[in-house]
Amino acid sequence: MIRLLLADDHTIVRSGLRLLLERDREIEVTDEAANGRDAADRAAASKPDVAVLDIAMPQLNGIDAAARISRESPRTAIAILSMHSDESYVLRSLRSGARGYVLKDAAEEDLITCVRAVAAGRHFFSPRIASLLEEDHVRELRLRGGEDTFDLLTAREREILQLVAEGRTNKEIAAALHLSPLTVETHRKNILEKLGLHGAADLVLYAVRKGLIR
Repeated sequence: MIRLLLADDHTIVRSGLRLLLERDREIEVTDEAANGRDAADRAAASKPDVAVLDIAMPQLNGIDAAARISRESPRTAIAILSMHSDESYVLRSLRSGARGYVLKDAAEEDLITCVRAVAAGRHFFSPRIASLLEEDHVRELRLRGGEDTFDLLTAREREILQLVAEGRTNKEIAAALHLSPLTVETHRKNILEKLGLHGAADLVLYAVRKGLIR
């Protein structure tokens, strides 16, 4: 069973989401919270497998609650529910430790898939988010005259970028590619430098924009 904490400040919305999630016999909503601070406290106490957090909550918003849960309950995978489809919210969510980002108006189609994905250590984004990010990326390339920093990466670096974006650790990547963890870390640093990025969250977002993951 996937033990899940559900946080949203609207009781009716929580009830609807709970009914939706528990259609899947392998998902059990074991706890609920009506604000971000309570969500973080409950996650620390019960250590759920997944926390689904609305962004707009009182006392502590979902992104800040995610950051606290990531620090205090690192084994809890986090998915963000949001009305916002712009890149800044997605990046802030990733930097807070979230692995999933689902638009509220697409929850019925995407939420169960997202919960299963993040529980398995993968990332998931509502398809509309992925499409918008890809369109923005293409638009930026056109403005720059078609230059794409992705072309600067070697075949090995592209392979490692894909695995990092899928949520693999350096140790897992090293085992899969028969490399040392130190070599993988060196490749990660080179990838960040070539792409002008600043960390794992930026890499994941870049991979979504390139259509490498969804």
